[in-house]
Amino acid sequence: MSKKPSKSLAQELDRYITPFRYDGSGKFHLKDYKTNEKGDLDKEKALEILDANKKRMIEFQEKLYAQDRWSVLIVLQAMDAGGKDSAIKAIFEGINPQGCEVHAFKAPSTKELDHDFLWRHAIALPERGHIGIFNRSHYEECLVTRVHPEILAKQKLPQRLVTKNIWKERFEDISAFERHLSRNGTVVLKFFLNLSKEEQRERFLERLEEPAKQWKFSMDDIKERALWPRYQAVYQDIVRHTATSHAPWYVVPADHKWFARVVIGSAIVAALEKLDLRFPRADKASVAEFDEVRKALEREGKGGRKPAK
Repeated sequence: MSKKPSKSLAQELDRYITPFRYDGSGKFHLKDYKTNEKGDLDKEKALEILDANKKRMIEFQEKLYAQDRWSVLIVLQAMDAGGKDSAIKAIFEGINPQGCEVHAFKAPSTKELDHDFLWRHAIALPERGHIGIFNRSHYEECLVTRVHPEILAKQKLPQRLVTKNIWKERFEDISAFERHLSRNGTVVLKFFLNLSKEEQRERFLERLEEPAKQWKFSMDDIKERALWPRYQAVYQDIVRHTATSHAPWYVVPADHKWFARVVIGSAIVAALEKLDLRFPRADKASVAEFDEVRKALEREGKGGRKPAK
């Protein structure tokens, strides 16, 4: 009896990926995406999947690094307390730091303001064979800057360029930037951790109540919370205008951190699997040379010489 073909990882994990993926096809409304989705999982099962994904990612990352052809850019966006930091820690535990970099983008420096808005992100891109994680990203330049117009005024743009079309133009520039990356071997994976306002409130309270977490809290967080409807509207606009087949958005339910990590990890693992990563194979000349070296080392061992301590 013939065996059924085994499922690929992408097929196995699809139920945790496709429902949250938007590639620009059809209409997009943020309110259609639940923040408290659990995918019929409980926390125990989710942790099993997370652990399995970590092991898979470690194997894929080793091949990615050795093959030195592809690179992976992971973009994480969220409201304050959305769980980006903890997701990075949980999902990438065990990854070789030699092939993975995290960049957290804060307010731009004077030097960065002397360049275009994509410059500081472009110079932080992962090189071939590496995974790069943007904890906040180039999307802040049409998110926070849009919610707070006074920030745009500090970006030294010629006044004639600051028109009512500037956000549409930035969406176009970002989409072109990401298309360029994908055409040159960078896989772009973008995650919006979709948190409810109530869950954010609970997490702020937790930070205030636990001394070990108080350092994460800022009064600015409360000021930004008051602008919640505006941020939600802008995030919806961002996803609508910059989701593409080569750089889709994953709108991740973030009220349950353990499920958010399942979605993010599954999407990354499935994308890595599709690259058909392999360790480079030595050419015939090198194999023959290796064989001679192996024989020489074996003869040395037979000579009874003990290695120096």
